[in-house]
Amino acid sequence: MTTTYFAGEKDTLHASLDRHRDIVLGKLQGLDDEQLRRPMTPTGTNLLGLVKHLAAVEYGWFVETFGREAEPFWFDPHDDMRVSPGETTERIVAFYGRARAAADRAIDALALDAEGRPAWRDVGVSLRWTLVHMIEETARHAGHMDILRELIDGATGDRP
Repeated sequence: MTTTYFAGEKDTLHASLDRHRDIVLGKLQGLDDEQLRRPMTPTGTNLLGLVKHLAAVEYGWFVETFGREAEPFWFDPHDDMRVSPGETTERIVAFYGRARAAADRAIDALALDAEGRPAWRDVGVSLRWTLVHMIEETARHAGHMDILRELIDGATGDRP
């Protein structure tokens, strides 16, 4: 991936997604398992659940939508923000890493105009649309994580 500010459209979109992905992982640094799992909203939102959700949606949008094989989930994908007591932090972070890698392989292999068809929608989407959507999705949840992290220990910002 090109790292200049004059990269092409695909590299620019991919770099933006990677920046937000890295922020997501940075929100976990320095916290213990209890803090990562601590429900911080009335609905139970927690940092680790957001990472699990982002992994699941990376597989869904980039991998399954474009006809590639995703690893089988050990959880109900409609309940992907919940973290059960048996799910370790290491397992979820590694799952996110594998989802990112699988998504990156699809991004690298496909043209921006490549069309995919999500199983849960009646219309096709382009890789371009999917990249923009996942930048939005990841940035949105990184913002949620920023608020949760501030509530846990006062840390703010997009750098560890």
